[in-house]
Amino acid sequence: MEDKNIKINLFIKQLNKSNALGYNKQYVASHADYNFKILDNAYEGTGRVYAKLKTAIQNNTCVDPTCYTENQQLKYLMEAPQKSMDFITNVGSQLSITEDTYYDVNQDYKYAVAYAVLTGKPTFAKSDGYNISLYLNTDGSQSIVFEGPMLEQPFIINNDALDALLESGTDIVAETPDINKDMLRLLSEVGVMAGGSTNPETGELMPGAKIAEEFVMKNSDGSFDYEIIDIIERKVTPFINAEVAGLLSSEQSVVAAWNVFIGAGTSVSEDDQMAQNANAGFVAWSYEKDLPLMQDKKELFMVKYKEYFMNNYLKQFTTNQIPTVQADAAVFDLEEGKRKQAQAFIKANPPK
Repeated sequence: MEDKNIKINLFIKQLNKSNALGYNKQYVASHADYNFKILDNAYEGTGRVYAKLKTAIQNNTCVDPTCYTENQQLKYLMEAPQKSMDFITNVGSQLSITEDTYYDVNQDYKYAVAYAVLTGKPTFAKSDGYNISLYLNTDGSQSIVFEGPMLEQPFIINNDALDALLESGTDIVAETPDINKDMLRLLSEVGVMAGGSTNPETGELMPGAKIAEEFVMKNSDGSFDYEIIDIIERKVTPFINAEVAGLLSSEQSVVAAWNVFIGAGTSVSEDDQMAQNANAGFVAWSYEKDLPLMQDKKELFMVKYKEYFMNNYLKQFTTNQIPTVQADAAVFDLEEGKRKQAQAFIKANPPK
């Protein structure tokens, strides 16, 4: 199912971005009907129902002496129009996440299909076999139903269920955090960058940003010693822990971040060269099976998030810290620092 979700989600995303249909003579010449008449069909006959209920109450012909049922149904009818508008707005807002730049294509493809139908995307019209129906239920709730060729079965959303989820801070479609933006902000907050590295107005890092000199140790002769990576890690770790703790307040977003950014182990530059960010593939987490997240996955996310930050963000700025003395102009990076530390330890503790 996961592969099917990925394939259909990517197909819809590529179809929406493509200009190919503009050159399809058959499609251009065809008539597409997008008039689903959602509200017209839902409220057809409600005037007669309203009149019948009012008459029963006025004539004392209710099913019970208190007319509780009839009054309750009248209340539902009076509240229904505003409830329908709010419901459709909430559904659209949730489904619109499928068009986000970093949308996790591991999610159920029915969300993307439903949004394509709701917003009238090409080839998702009523004339293409799709339909949207709104139902006013006898319990006062409302249901919206999406049907069509790409949906194996009707996709149903109930407004009461959706409202309860939204009020508890849960979405039906997971929004992927912009890890790139978050990590650039984090880099400016961890306290390891040199003065003038941050734009005072926006808080964003400047093009010439680099590690503060206090984190570049010097030898007794004044030359630079780049064995400082552990100190930097200890400096940034509390900030990273706090950042991840904040992300974990929405576990579905953590799953999305893992699947889109962290799990695949690709670099930012590699992702930038792709039309679609690398997918976590066989290490992807499942929204249905892995939520709520077990402690081992939370810890793994913490470790991998830190690695992603160190390798893709901190490292690229430390390479800008070039000493003015050419003899000291070795690249300061994670691998070099760790290698030198190992050599220093062996030298100080020679085998006997």
